[in-house]
Amino acid sequence: MRLIVARCRVAYAGRLSTVLPEAVRLLMLGPDGTFMVWADGGGVKPLNWMTPPTVLEEERDKQGELRTLVVRRQRGDDRLEIAIAEILSDAEHPLDAELGLEKEGIERELQELLAAAPECCGEGLRLVRREWPTDIGPVDLMCRDGEDEWIAVEIKRVGTIDAVEQLARYLERIRLDPAMGSCRGVLAAQAIKPQAVVLAQARGIDCVEVDIAVLRGEREPDLTLFAA
Repeated sequence: MRLIVARCRVAYAGRLSTVLPEAVRLLMLGPDGTFMVWADGGGVKPLNWMTPPTVLEEERDKQGELRTLVVRRQRGDDRLEIAIAEILSDAEHPLDAELGLEKEGIERELQELLAAAPECCGEGLRLVRREWPTDIGPVDLMCRDGEDEWIAVEIKRVGTIDAVEQLARYLERIRLDPAMGSCRGVLAAQAIKPQAVVLAQARGIDCVEVDIAVLRGEREPDLTLFAA
């Protein structure tokens, strides 16, 4: 993780255009391409951010001092340009790999197995990241489908109405990012209550029942899909 504390001006161009005036801010550059701009305002949400895949470009002056950072998406027109007036700190720190708050027992195993085989949650899905962070908690799996659309997967041992509501809240936060405005949700569980299926369909969420024995390779696949 690279952490830069700098006096800088931040300009965003994309579906909207916004400017943060010059001030001291923390710039966080994750090894996966995540980029966030933070201020000491006491909030839990960055002032601006960009999720991977991204491209980072640096411009330096004749003395080798960093003067401009440009972060842009590999696809699309979203672009952050940071004009740096003064660097206060620029350091890289290796972080231990963590999965956030660990699930217990079956749910944790299901998450591990489905991360290794995301296609069991929907045809053509490929994993982007486990424990994708939102400002209200992490969604279990973030995937992309065959059309490169974002898919958020929440995993439960038993899918209930509460599980649907939880995923709906995650989707609401994820879709605040204009680039992820069309993100869809999938609730994956060993068993899903009929009332939860009805609510999920009303919320545009797909439900997938998975068999842990199949995921372990102990028997042949048996998948039930309820499309929204």
